[in-house]
Amino acid sequence: MSSDVLTPITQALSDGVISRRELKQLMHRSNGPAFMHLAVWIATLAVTGYLIYASMETLWVWPAMFVHGVVLVHHFSLQHECCHYTVFKTRWLNDVVGNICGFIIMLPNRHFRYEHCDHHTYTQLHGDDPELIALPKTLLGYFWYLSSIPYWKTKFTELARHVNGRLTAEEERFIPEIEQNTIFWEARLMVLAYLAILAICFTLNWWAPLWYWWLPVLLGEPVMRFIRMTEHVGKPNVSDMKENTRTNYVTRPMQFLCWNMNYHAEHHYASSVPFHALPKLHEKIKDMISVEERGYLGAHVDILSQLTGLKARADRIKAEAN
Repeated sequence: MSSDVLTPITQALSDGVISRRELKQLMHRSNGPAFMHLAVWIATLAVTGYLIYASMETLWVWPAMFVHGVVLVHHFSLQHECCHYTVFKTRWLNDVVGNICGFIIMLPNRHFRYEHCDHHTYTQLHGDDPELIALPKTLLGYFWYLSSIPYWKTKFTELARHVNGRLTAEEERFIPEIEQNTIFWEARLMVLAYLAILAICFTLNWWAPLWYWWLPVLLGEPVMRFIRMTEHVGKPNVSDMKENTRTNYVTRPMQFLCWNMNYHAEHHYASSVPFHALPKLHEKIKDMISVEERGYLGAHVDILSQLTGLKARADRIKAEAN
């Protein structure tokens, strides 16, 4: 069997970097770590939400909303883990929390789960990976992506398409026919809920969702785009997980916000390993994967050096010197 048809787990085992016994121990799931993480998570949201309340009617409300928004958009990290059913041992809790997260950031949970499954199957392969973020060709394209405008355009278009009962050819490939109607109703119910909240806002002249939810998410999303680029952008378009995915060393607060998804290569090697066990998996395979020791900023230095041609010139000079 060739490596391009191996699953992440079987490739890790076939590479001999971890034993089946060790992997089984790391894959053990528990509700405890998730509830502890969630308790601090909710407390963090309360603190950042209070910053908005305390700074209301001053210019400081904008940086407060940005900080709150950075936490809010990281519901993507929690939803992502829930889609893998690795946050909670109790399976239905993953579905409930995943749907709540998806509602907060306008990412329908069931659709995302099917899309993300194909991302893991065809990671970084052009034409097959539905989540592939191509290396920008210009600096303008780089900053345009970071603005998150293309992202929101795609998400609103996607939601409208599903509300109208339509899928793209790519979506028809990864969404089973029996589930397609569920995807449509998922989108319709989400839109109905948003419209109901908006109607309440207008009727009661109550705009808390605007200040504590919608505006912060818009302000925070560029940070999530910045982070998402560090996972695969600029890595080779090959099936080898030692090459196509980055792990980034980040600070503890960022590790907390991203639910250890900075250990992204490890996650792709064994996506059934819960978030709380990824640091242990990292220690076992860190010499076999691509690690960016400079963190997210270092990953973007690499990305920018590639799109500006600086990396190619440096490699050529190094080759000529040797």
